Amino acid sequence: MFNIRFAKDYLSHRFHAKSRHGTHSPFVYRLVDTIIYDKSPKKVYTEVESIRKELLADDDTITILDLGAGSHVNNNRQKKISDIAAHALKPPKMAQLLYRLVADLQPKNILELGTCLGVTSIYLQKAAPDAKVYTLEGSPETATVAQAIFDKASLNNIQLVVGNFDDTLPGIINSLDKLDFMFVDGNHQKDATLKYFNWALPKVHEDTMLIFDDIYWSEGMKEAWTEIKAHPQVKVTVDLFWIGLVFFKSGQAKEDFKIKI
Repeated sequence: MFNIRFAKDYLSHRFHAKSRHGTHSPFVYRLVDTIIYDKSPKKVYTEVESIRKELLADDDTITILDLGAGSHVNNNRQKKISDIAAHALKPPKMAQLLYRLVADLQPKNILELGTCLGVTSIYLQKAAPDAKVYTLEGSPETATVAQAIFDKASLNNIQLVVGNFDDTLPGIINSLDKLDFMFVDGNHQKDATLKYFNWALPKVHEDTMLIFDDIYWSEGMKEAWTEIKAHPQVKVTVDLFWIGLVFFKSGQAKEDFKIKI
């Protein structure tokens, strides 16, 4: 049922979504034209993808603590690092899109919920080298692999925080004067997604960008995305099907866009 529902949502999105030419907002047009649709190769892509290739070839086994895949039961599973890299990492197309979005925004701080093996974290840090990156991971052994990769690459601006997001996220948000960028991955439950969104709201500002992953992953995630779009502080949203972008720009009319990628 999940695959049928997901396929219907995808086809519906493709039917209703627009390209840059159907977008009348100058802000969103520029975002789509110069960032989302930027297909030009970049040196950093090759650099980070070489790390992905190493992970795909790593047959060491670690224990995965799954805190946020839709179950209220914590599941411990043994998995090869290569299998995690193949199935849990953001694919290059999406990770590189996140890179471009952050490179354009140039935030001073970046908050990522869901480190996994750290490939997306590296893209985020490379996009804004002077930013402080806080990346949160619930599975300790997965975090150990990611930290080793960060250390090897001398990425000292990445702070990896291990633990349940409910325990670790509030303290980090409270420590920030303002929140510039947050990517919410790693927990695909409606209540958790809305909770993290609401925790972030006191620290958002004119130029904050929030990104929510897998907004069509389940009916609950679709409901969470609908509630986020309707929030009065939210001015512009961009639905790319795989991820949803949220902006708070006060000068913008409240609009929701669906864009083909």
